Amino acid sequence: MKVYFDNAATSPVAPEVFEEMIPFLRDHFGNPNSQHSHGRENRSAIEKARKLVAQKLGAQTNEIFFTSGGTESDNTAILGAVKAFGLKHIITSPLEHHAVLHTVEHLAKEGLVTLHLLKVDQQGNIDFTHLEELLEAHGAESLVTLMHGNNEIGNLLDLEAVGELAHQYGARFHTDAVQTVGHYPFNLSETKVDFLAASAHKFNGPKGIGILYVAKENKIGPFIHGGGQERGMRGGTENVASIVGMAKALEIAHDRMEADIAHGKSIKSYLKESLEAKLNEVQFNGRSGDLEASLYGVLNVSLPSSKDAGMLLFSLDLKGISASGGSACSSGALTGSHVLTGIKADENRPSVRFSFGRYNTKEEVDYVVEQLLAIL
Repeated sequence: MKVYFDNAATSPVAPEVFEEMIPFLRDHFGNPNSQHSHGRENRSAIEKARKLVAQKLGAQTNEIFFTSGGTESDNTAILGAVKAFGLKHIITSPLEHHAVLHTVEHLAKEGLVTLHLLKVDQQGNIDFTHLEELLEAHGAESLVTLMHGNNEIGNLLDLEAVGELAHQYGARFHTDAVQTVGHYPFNLSETKVDFLAASAHKFNGPKGIGILYVAKENKIGPFIHGGGQERGMRGGTENVASIVGMAKALEIAHDRMEADIAHGKSIKSYLKESLEAKLNEVQFNGRSGDLEASLYGVLNVSLPSSKDAGMLLFSLDLKGISASGGSACSSGALTGSHVLTGIKADENRPSVRFSFGRYNTKEEVDYVVEQLLAIL
């Protein structure tokens, strides 16, 4: 039996999405920036997709830009905001995805900004008092960048609360929503988010295509310069088939969101209860064990085992089980999870992140638990 429990890394392309993309891979090959009919039909497809994405996110069409994925969207928003608004301070957490952390660390190393890392507790919750203190001190010269759903421990951020607080002090707010767009409802017109990043392959769309939302009152420049595509925001010929596929994936995700959330929660709770029943010392990192406070598709499990995380994952792989994980960095370790280190997880216990989606079943959970117990 083969089980794919690594949907937070990437999810399988939905069959309907694949079918939607085929004509744009085979028949509609024109450059969308060409003025002839072959180009115009692809330009029309892109703008139709943009309108659909905007509708599903509660945004205006001119606030949506297409990129190569979440990393590029994060980089464009952060670097663009710092340059356009002369920002001198970035407020973030030590638990962010490297697409954000490495970008802000680079800016700080170049002397362009001062980097402030928020305090977090052992469950991965940010310290709102510390956030307000930093905003009070640095206000309108600040960019707050905090992810909506943590890709490792699943913690969900209150976007409305952070956005309200940031805007109260004149700061701008960027969120990496790569793990949540396509899984949770958004109405960006009513949320105080200035910039948002998303990626299609996290919601059963193709890899290599993403979304950048820029609220209309924020005018920033491009990260990739070139021919002025995407209304001057991103150079490079558009990836038409993937744009069309992403819009279809987002449409499907919204049409079946209620069912997908219910299914994901049932799989997660079943896995959690099965592990708790059969392993006395199992722990759940961050808030991933809380169905209401974390991503419905992520359960990060800290296991009582002498095996290191790498060997544990290798053993699971030999049994046909795909998952990911890591351990907290010990003082002598060269590698490890910065997220688990940030929440002071037990460095002597290996952790596995099981992440699941609409195609997973409880039968797969039974197999995973059986094999995990045999390995341990």
